[in-house]
Amino acid sequence: MGGIGVIGVDQYQDIRHLAAVEGLSQREIARILGISRNTVKRYFLGQNLPGERAKRESRPQVITPAVIEFVNRCLEQDKMANRKQRHTSKRIYDRLRHEQGFEGAESSMRRLVSQLRGKMPEVFIPLAFSPGEAAQVDWGTATVIIAGQKTEAHLFCFRLCNSCAPFVTAFPVEREEAFLEAHQRAFEYFGGVSRTLIYDNLKTAVKEGWGKLAKQQDQFISFRAHYAYQARFCNPGEGHEKGLVEGLVGYIRRNVLVPIPAVGSWNQLNEALLERCQGYLAEHQIRGHELSVRDAFAIEKTALTRLPVKPYDTALTQESRVDYFSTVSFDKNRYSVPVNWASHTVTVKGRAFEIEIYHRGRLLARHQRSYGSHQTIYQMEHYLCLLEKRPGAVMNARPVRDANLPQDIWNFARALKDPDKGMVRLLRLVVDHGLNRVLTAVRRAHEHQQLSVEIVAYYTTADAAADRLPLVGPAVQPVDLGCYDRLLAGGGAS
Repeated sequence: MGGIGVIGVDQYQDIRHLAAVEGLSQREIARILGISRNTVKRYFLGQNLPGERAKRESRPQVITPAVIEFVNRCLEQDKMANRKQRHTSKRIYDRLRHEQGFEGAESSMRRLVSQLRGKMPEVFIPLAFSPGEAAQVDWGTATVIIAGQKTEAHLFCFRLCNSCAPFVTAFPVEREEAFLEAHQRAFEYFGGVSRTLIYDNLKTAVKEGWGKLAKQQDQFISFRAHYAYQARFCNPGEGHEKGLVEGLVGYIRRNVLVPIPAVGSWNQLNEALLERCQGYLAEHQIRGHELSVRDAFAIEKTALTRLPVKPYDTALTQESRVDYFSTVSFDKNRYSVPVNWASHTVTVKGRAFEIEIYHRGRLLARHQRSYGSHQTIYQMEHYLCLLEKRPGAVMNARPVRDANLPQDIWNFARALKDPDKGMVRLLRLVVDHGLNRVLTAVRRAHEHQQLSVEIVAYYTTADAAADRLPLVGPAVQPVDLGCYDRLLAGGGAS
C-alpha cells in the first residue's frame, strides 16, 4: 500500500472533494489520483491538514476600483465622440500610465476594457439552484450599542440559494480570523456545506484580481479545501449576482437593528440575530416559492456536504516571549499570563473574540480580545502568588487596580492592622471563592465590626458550605477576636 506521502493543497482538495462530495471509497480515490491508500486515509475525513506552505509574497493588485472608474469614464466619453475618435484599449492603457501611474500589463487592460464594453443592459436573468448547490456570502454593517458604547457591528450574512435559509452573526471586525470563524458558525448551524459559495471580492479571500481572475489567499484556499467547497467571485459593482444575500443584509437591518439595539455583550447581540434567523426558517414563506423556507431547507440539508471530523483552526497564531511583567504581545496589545511563565516562549492564538495563550499545548490564559492599541489586559490571579511574597506592592499593583474591585473591599483592607497582607489574603479569597461571596462576607464582618480576615474567610466558607449542603441545626457564631485588640488598647473586654 505504500507509506504516507507529502501532498499539497490541490491534492488535498481533490481527496476531500472525491470523499465528501462524490462519496468514493479510499481505494477508488487512491486509484484515481495515483497516490497511496495510506495518504488517502490520512486526509479522507478531513481529520488532518497538509503541512503549511511557505507564504509567497504576492504582487500588488493593479486593477483597483480607481482604475475601473477611470476606464468607465473613458468609455462613457466615447458615447459622445466620433467613431474614429474613440478610445482603444492601448490608448486607455497609455493614459493610465501617464495620468495615473498605472503599473499593470497592457494585456490586463485589454481584458478589462473588453469586459466593461461587453456589459449588457440592466436586465437580469432569474436564477435557480439545486439543493446544496450554492450559498451566498456577504458582509454588512450596522450601528449597535454594546455595554453602553455605540459600536459599528460587522454582520456576516450567509444564505442558502435553494431554500433561502439565512444565517447572520456579528463581529467587531472583518479580519481573516473573524471571516473564517463566521463560516464555521454557519456550517455548524446548517449542519453541512454547500458545494459552491458566492462572494464579493473580499480582501480576506482574494489577493488580487476580481471575478474569474481573482487570485485567492493561501489561508482561504486551505480553509476551502478542508470543507470541500468551491468559491465563485462576483464582478465589481454587480450586486445582483448575489441578490439573495444582499436582501438578507437589508432584512436584518430593518427587522432586528431598528431601533438601534442596546445589549450587554456581543454574545447577546448574536443570540438575538440567531433567534431571528431561526424564526425566519421556521415561519417564512417566500412569494412565488412552492415550499416554505422550512420545508425547502429540510430537503436541502440532506444535500449539503458533510462537515469534516476536525474543525479548521481559524485562529491567527504567533509565537511570543513573555516579558518581565508577565505579559505577551499580540496585535498591538499585551496580555498577562501567570508569573511563573515569565521569560518563556509561548503560542498566542487570536480568535475573533478571545485570545488564548499556550505553552506546548497547555492552555495558560484566556482573555477577551481587545481591538484597541497599546493596551495591557491583566488578570489579577496571574500575579497573586507573587503578591503573596511581596505584599507591600498590593495597593499599587496595576493588575489589582485594573480588576475594579468594589470599594468596600479596599476600605475593609485599609482598616486592618496590616492592610497589605490583609488585602492579599482577601484577594486569595476572591480568586478561590468568587467576588460576590467575598464581598458579602466583608460587608457582614464590617457590619458586626469584626475587622479580621479570618472572620471574612469564615463567613465566605460557611456560606459556601451552606449552599452546598443546607442542613438545619444550631448556628455557631464566630468569636469576636477584636475584643483582644480593645483589651490591649485599654478599652477592656465587653
